[in-house]
Amino acid sequence: MEQETETLEEMQPDKTEAQEKTPDKKEKKAADKETKKLRAAVEKLEKELQEAKDATAAAEDKYLRLAAEYDNFRKRSQKEREGIYNDAAADSIKELLPVIDNLQRATEYTAPDKVAEGLAMILGSLPAVFEKMKITPFGAPGDTFDPNIHNAVMHVEDEEHGESEIVEVFQQGYSIGERIVRYAMVKVAN
Repeated sequence: MEQETETLEEMQPDKTEAQEKTPDKKEKKAADKETKKLRAAVEKLEKELQEAKDATAAAEDKYLRLAAEYDNFRKRSQKEREGIYNDAAADSIKELLPVIDNLQRATEYTAPDKVAEGLAMILGSLPAVFEKMKITPFGAPGDTFDPNIHNAVMHVEDEEHGESEIVEVFQQGYSIGERIVRYAMVKVAN
């Protein structure tokens, strides 16, 4: 009989084992609470991820717009530069056209004294044209030699002239503002 009672006891599971297998209400509540926390954390992370994706898309859109705007600015600036150059060249030619017209008229004369007189008049009109174009001539006899704007091609020892004085000008120099268009070709004394 003892054996029978033992087997009966063995056959009946312990109440504690059965209780362990089936969750009680407290454990279920704790598990539900933990699940809710995890779901809230996942939702929060998904929301942050979406915000980051939106911010990245906005930044990429801003970058693309800025790149397109810069490209348009570069193209517009290039066209303006080309336009400025063409306008400047056209304005320069327009100022020189009357001189060219006068030279063409001078070729019609056969009398040498009339041709010389006409050329002198044309040459006299050039300083006014250069002044309109803001071209300044330099390099006259008597000026002091400056290697930054003069090109000395000859040198002469002459006591009548001062140190580094320009004695003769072979080609006059021209400048526009600070820019040298052509250096003056000169003969320098001492």
